[in-house]
Amino acid sequence: MAAWFGGISEKAVDVLPVRVGGPQYRRPTVTPASVLGLDQALIWMVIGLLAWSIVMVYSASIAMPDNPRFGKIAPTHFLLRHSMSIGMAFVGALLAFQVSMVTWERMARKLFLVSLILLVAVLIPHVGTVVNGARRWLSLGIMNFQPSELAKFAVLIYAADYMVRKMAVKERFFRAVLPMGAAVVVVGVLLLAEPDMGAFMVIVVIAMGILFLGGVNARMFFLIAFLVVVAFVIIIGFSEWRRERIFAYLNPWDEKHALGKGYQLSHALIAIGRGEIFGVGLGRSVEKLHWLPEAHTDFLLAVIGEEFGLIGVLTLIIMFLWITRRIMHIGRRAVALDRVFSGLVAQGVAVWVGFQAFINMGVNLGALPTKGLTLPFMSFGGSAILMNLVALAVVLRVDYENKELMRGGHP
Repeated sequence: MAAWFGGISEKAVDVLPVRVGGPQYRRPTVTPASVLGLDQALIWMVIGLLAWSIVMVYSASIAMPDNPRFGKIAPTHFLLRHSMSIGMAFVGALLAFQVSMVTWERMARKLFLVSLILLVAVLIPHVGTVVNGARRWLSLGIMNFQPSELAKFAVLIYAADYMVRKMAVKERFFRAVLPMGAAVVVVGVLLLAEPDMGAFMVIVVIAMGILFLGGVNARMFFLIAFLVVVAFVIIIGFSEWRRERIFAYLNPWDEKHALGKGYQLSHALIAIGRGEIFGVGLGRSVEKLHWLPEAHTDFLLAVIGEEFGLIGVLTLIIMFLWITRRIMHIGRRAVALDRVFSGLVAQGVAVWVGFQAFINMGVNLGALPTKGLTLPFMSFGGSAILMNLVALAVVLRVDYENKELMRGGHP
């Protein structure tokens, strides 16, 4: 168990140019079991989530063939597609793991440019695929790819590279923060044109998280946070349907909202309420029978809550907390080894996974307004699963290079 959580020694090392949890970072103690290879505990925890996701996607989508919206599909249609997506994502993750962190750093700006080109391409008529009124997908034949998922990863890599390059001027707003802010605004404009405000929120939090972890001073960080909040308030204020979502969130049971913008939330709450402590049992959810929309994607947690109860939801929350903390620890170790880019990338992945899981769970539990964000590693969605596993592979690469360096080799 000590090898899982990585003990901390009492001897402090020199002050580093980035935030790692305090004014000084304490070097981890020797953990022989984890130094010998990859982080086995992290890998098995994610495998556990993926295995659970296969079961739950099948359970949540088994009634879909009865819905005229989906035409004549087999009961196993979404199960097979989800399994195939995980298989392709696994191959993508293996390929991503082969790329060294030096190469990722060298590719950062090119990757960001590619993500911008794809975000523009998806907005072109007859190129981007429209689903439920949103133009967010590019049809690749075997799957529909969502450029916003690549944008999350690209912004993460780019922001980490940017902070390393700007480390000497990180205290100066116009030279350090403003250019990064402009890049995020460009991405945001393209995402809001789709529209995909959920992905924009995640990207903003990733960029802000890396800026903060990279050493931007607290006053500058809170100024950025204030400006971001003001920007989102303005966006919501000038969008009638977004305002209606807020009002529906405040009172989903109101007659005006129950069959409108509050429909998903009200049925998610009904599903979780039915689950009580231990749930109604696997496969016995009633809400997935055409009552709860997107039960296999954005609202998968509601089905888990109904079938596994409070115990299942708490188990999932603990798993995500553990994964987020573990990834953050890998990043902190990289920074302690003077591998700042690698450390910021790993910590950025932790921010991404943790924040998106928090938003999805908050929406399902009625703690946050309805927002179309999937649950990482769990929800049905090929491009999301692909980029989640690629990001995890990069974290494992950081961990691998950390351990190579600790053994006296070269990453």
